[in-house]
Amino acid sequence: MLENYPFVILAIGIATVIGLIIFLKINAFLALITAAMVVSLLGPASADGINRMKRVAIAFGDSVSGIGIVIALAAIIGKCMMDSGAADRIVRTFLKVMGEKNASFALMGSGFVLAVPVFFDTVFYLLIPLARSLYRSTKRNYLMYVMAIAAGGAITHTLVPPTPGPLAMADNLGVDLGKMIFVGALVALPAAFVGIFFSMFANKKMDIPMREVAEHTEPDPLKEEELPSLIVSLLPIVLPVLMITANTLVNSLLAGGVGPQAFLTSVSPFTSIIGDANFALLVATAISLIILFRQRDLTLLKLGATVEEALMSGGVIILITAGGGAFGKMLTVAQIGPAIQGMFSTEETQVAGMSFLILGFGIAALLKIAQGSSTVAMITTSAMLATMNVNSEILGFDPVYLATAIGAGSLIGSWMNDSGFWIFCKMSGLTEEEALKSWTPLLLVLGCTSLASTILLSIVWPMS
Repeated sequence: MLENYPFVILAIGIATVIGLIIFLKINAFLALITAAMVVSLLGPASADGINRMKRVAIAFGDSVSGIGIVIALAAIIGKCMMDSGAADRIVRTFLKVMGEKNASFALMGSGFVLAVPVFFDTVFYLLIPLARSLYRSTKRNYLMYVMAIAAGGAITHTLVPPTPGPLAMADNLGVDLGKMIFVGALVALPAAFVGIFFSMFANKKMDIPMREVAEHTEPDPLKEEELPSLIVSLLPIVLPVLMITANTLVNSLLAGGVGPQAFLTSVSPFTSIIGDANFALLVATAISLIILFRQRDLTLLKLGATVEEALMSGGVIILITAGGGAFGKMLTVAQIGPAIQGMFSTEETQVAGMSFLILGFGIAALLKIAQGSSTVAMITTSAMLATMNVNSEILGFDPVYLATAIGAGSLIGSWMNDSGFWIFCKMSGLTEEEALKSWTPLLLVLGCTSLASTILLSIVWPMS
């Protein structure tokens, strides 16, 4: 009985999260922090004498220190890109380059890029007027246009930092952020293209016309001269990625003994500073604020109000993410990791690694179906598996693939309890039945394709 006690604690913890969110409609932060306290009470006492409630607070603080600054800065960047017209410029460039014939690829590409610094719902709000405008000119393919937006936005939202879910997974699993960005994008890209082809298939099967959305007023489009240039618009996205990736590259080359070691050693202290996610996002935030300030000729008071508005939305995400981190830390205290690990044979490392990928994918999918939030599913699942101290030796490949498998699972089973479902449904003017026949299977396709890409990459390029 005692050897099964950790699983009892795990079951109680998960039941607490799902029960509070689904049945009592409690906010995800309160649900996660309550579950963390319940697990802490049921788990063993701390060896260093810290009381059970205080260790939850300490774990919460540790989680905030890992992701809090980055999420807050990403929220500001996203808000500034929307208000300055930088996001609009990126979208219009995609459409201009690809043309009306390939509009679905342009919309997917826009969603794919913009959902890295901007939350999915905001990306959808931005791009849905373009889908409606394209339908007015072509009189066809409306469903394909809106599904293309969803495919691009949803996939990077769940796989590429600094969106909160992937960021929390990288922190929980000890994955280098630059590696998470690169591999996440690598896994996301084929899934996005498969999503486009599925959108074309669904569009042929369901002839859905554009309907007016009474509660949503489409904003007047900005004039070309009111938008910043493409290079300026891309800077807040591209620059931090380059800075973080540079540090990852230098560290990888040094660890592998590849390249000019003396030069790499000399630049390593510099790249460790500029490649720190907090610093890189701070630089990007400063750039995005300057763009907004100059583009809209704002007063400093209005600029400050914009920052405050962004931080209000980012603050909620920080609380939820850190609450999930605290829940995961309490599961570690309850010795759930070793109990789960004992269920897997490590004689065949690759087989054990694949088992972990399927386990992460499955748990994330179950949590997504049960409570609706991909972010909560990613945070909770990665926190649970982090208790097992997974590393390259145990898995047979880099833990970044475990993160992308979890991200893939968090896409599965979106229905009425998912806010993304309602954003897609109501903003595009679809009925609930139409959304269940389009949005829900689209995310299933994205998730399964991402898992397949993850498994393939872990075999051909394990990075261990």
